[in-house]
Amino acid sequence: MTLATIVLKMSEGLGKTCAIFFLTLVFSLPLGLLVALLRMSRRKAVSVVTRGVISVLRGTPLMLQLLAVTYGPYYLFGLSVSRNKLIPVVIAFAINYAAYFAEIYRGGIESMPVGQYEAAQVLGYTKTQTFLRIILPQVIKRILPSITNEVVTLVKDTSMAFTVSYQEMFTIGKQIANSQTSFVPFLVAGLFYYVFNLLVDFVMGRAEKRMSYYR
Repeated sequence: MTLATIVLKMSEGLGKTCAIFFLTLVFSLPLGLLVALLRMSRRKAVSVVTRGVISVLRGTPLMLQLLAVTYGPYYLFGLSVSRNKLIPVVIAFAINYAAYFAEIYRGGIESMPVGQYEAAQVLGYTKTQTFLRIILPQVIKRILPSITNEVVTLVKDTSMAFTVSYQEMFTIGKQIANSQTSFVPFLVAGLFYYVFNLLVDFVMGRAEKRMSYYR
């Protein structure tokens, strides 16, 4: 099999890799903010439970969570495994990354000076208005480098979808490598991930630069 053929076959799975990446971000970023707010809740029970969930999600392998979400319903309730494996894959990825994003959000929110809340209260802002209009924009600016770190990791983690036999780029590359007894597909996969990460780094770098309005 020629290099061009290998690249062509693996590019068929690139769309599925991109789908995992973008759908995970779409769901995990807002979910992470919600989890962070629950983690910071003044209600002790809510805070403790949320903290426990975050601990489990961050303390267990993403691979295990993929298997649990994909095959758990079958083993626990006898439900059939979803034919469209993109759904459980995205659910597992979104929940896992939401836990990491939640801690990043929490760190950013807790780093804001108390004086800003007091000033907003004096100006007549409600708690919701204060958070959405004053606190959140500054938090996003502060946590963007940490978010970038996680996004770069996500690009590489998409390869874990092979665990549940989802035909994304790495899975196809692995199949070709096994059938051809060649290491070339892995090199091609590495190049794909590297270029993908370069694009992500460029986009996130531009976003950071645009938000550096105090410099």
